[in-house]
Amino acid sequence: MLEKRPKTRRNSSPSPASMDIDELVIDDHDNESIDYDSPLTSTPRGFGVSNPLLKKSSFRSRWLVLVLCCTLMSANYYAYDIPSALHQQIQTYMPPSPNFETKFNLLYTAYSFPNTILPLFGGNTVDKYGAPKCQTIFAIAVFVGSSLLSFGVSSQSWSAMYFGRFVFGLGAESLSVAQSTVLSEWFEGKEVAFAMGIALSVSRLGSIWNNLVSPKVANAKNGGVEAAFWLGAMLTSISVVMGCCIMLVDRRATKKIKKRRGDGMESLTAALLELSVVESEFPLAGGSSRNISASELEAGESESVHISDIRKFGLLFWLLSLSCVVVYGCVLPFNNVASGILLERDFFTSSPNCHLKYHDQCADGYLQNLSNPALDSDGSACTIAPSQSPVLPNSVNFTKSDSNATTAWDKPTYFYSDLQPSNVHCGDDFWFAGCTMNYCAKEHSATEKAGKVMSIPYLISSVSSPLLGHMIDKVGRRAVIATVASTILLLVHLSLALLDCSPVGPMVGQGIAYSLYAAVLWPSVPLTVSKQFIGTAFGVITSIQNMGLALFPLAIATIYNSSGNNYIPNVEFFFASCAASGVVIGILMIRVDKKTGGRLNSISSTRSEESDFRRTDDFDPLNDEVDGRPIS
Repeated sequence: MLEKRPKTRRNSSPSPASMDIDELVIDDHDNESIDYDSPLTSTPRGFGVSNPLLKKSSFRSRWLVLVLCCTLMSANYYAYDIPSALHQQIQTYMPPSPNFETKFNLLYTAYSFPNTILPLFGGNTVDKYGAPKCQTIFAIAVFVGSSLLSFGVSSQSWSAMYFGRFVFGLGAESLSVAQSTVLSEWFEGKEVAFAMGIALSVSRLGSIWNNLVSPKVANAKNGGVEAAFWLGAMLTSISVVMGCCIMLVDRRATKKIKKRRGDGMESLTAALLELSVVESEFPLAGGSSRNISASELEAGESESVHISDIRKFGLLFWLLSLSCVVVYGCVLPFNNVASGILLERDFFTSSPNCHLKYHDQCADGYLQNLSNPALDSDGSACTIAPSQSPVLPNSVNFTKSDSNATTAWDKPTYFYSDLQPSNVHCGDDFWFAGCTMNYCAKEHSATEKAGKVMSIPYLISSVSSPLLGHMIDKVGRRAVIATVASTILLLVHLSLALLDCSPVGPMVGQGIAYSLYAAVLWPSVPLTVSKQFIGTAFGVITSIQNMGLALFPLAIATIYNSSGNNYIPNVEFFFASCAASGVVIGILMIRVDKKTGGRLNSISSTRSEESDFRRTDDFDPLNDEVDGRPIS
């Protein structure tokens, strides 16, 4: 403790040095904007000045930032997942191609390919120039990319669609990096996982709405595939507005913090300068004099952050990154083709033992001349199961010159000697109302059912993520939970590959596993690196994740094509192998984490903040010690 200075009559008002160090607290004007319930707002008694400790996490406006982030990312997720919800509609809308699956999956490769490198710079840029400003710039890139993609769809050009997805990806992944950094700045301690869980939850509502809305818009008579994509582009424009709002809120908070820190540091400097006079007249017990410059009292500038700093990341971070690749590899790429898998497996399976009575006549519609029922191999009426597709004719031959033709037909001639399902474009009036009306009606119904079922994982994630984030803050065990999630995913994909069961159960399991894994993955990143490298770490792990997300769609398309244009079972075996790899990596993470201090499996607390702001009356600012211990 500082020795008390003898009272003198030099001034009627107390000098800073004659005041108790706890009295040096600057008045909190604008205190209505500060959340005093936050564990990071209270004044640390040892240092005596509250203002230098004021953080963004102390402001009530952090909840506004969370709402804005959720809205921004929800629109981004909606636009990202449009192709997956319209797998079948895109196949019939685009020009026929035997390599459709490869072309379709290239939409996701085009998105992920630039992000194998860009997030490295995106995370570094976020660290250098600030997450809110970068977030707005990345949101603009997403809007531009989504608009270009929609233009490519309208012109039925795969090349234009790839370019649009490429530009979309340039902004979208770095946007995720910026959002994660924003939330880690505005929420600390026990709140960070909860905030990220809320963000993931609400953001994934965008994917759910896409799975429900996009098929309906694409199937609507006055809609179409083009309308579904343009709707997504319109929503991404809202992201730009939300990004601007976040930037304004963050700028306002930053100004308040700088002002308070400046005011507080002036008072503290004056106090310590007078204390140096006290020391010269009345030396501290057992200590020699020490000169302190004002610069020593100021917070030093943060170290410059470079991409080369990734060499400082430890084994635990790299295991976490590898786990992210393989586990997300059986979640996101699965969702890309989930509609096709569910149609093939459950909702629109073929009827191999049935054929039409008249092979070269239309099955149903105004072009049907005679009743053309489906028959089995014995010539009896064939019963079409609810999960099966109606039977198509083997061949058709129509032109617009026919008396029953209409101007609503998309093409002048329809000649197919060997008609395949991929030839039937249900957005064309010839097929939808003229020749295969029953087939198109059931396809529309099946795609909408598939959209609902494939929404189950994201629905579970949206509901459970905030609760799981809060639970994990309480129990820790992040590496263990990541391993459990991988095990559940392994069982899910083996069930889809081998069992003749309803898809609802596996989709529920997928949702539970995805929720558990996402709830532990992203909050674990800051636990594996130093604080000044958090933005860069998010960029690195996002980059590595995208390496997998760029390659996995091509692998899936190759497996699909080599399996006779079937997803089941080989594509599902691929997803199961990814999940199995996640289990192995999870076990390694548990072992490494145990040897390196148990950071991932520890319970979240504010111990790190408390270590920075120890509350004690025995603080000696000249010796930089608390209770005799050097401050770390």
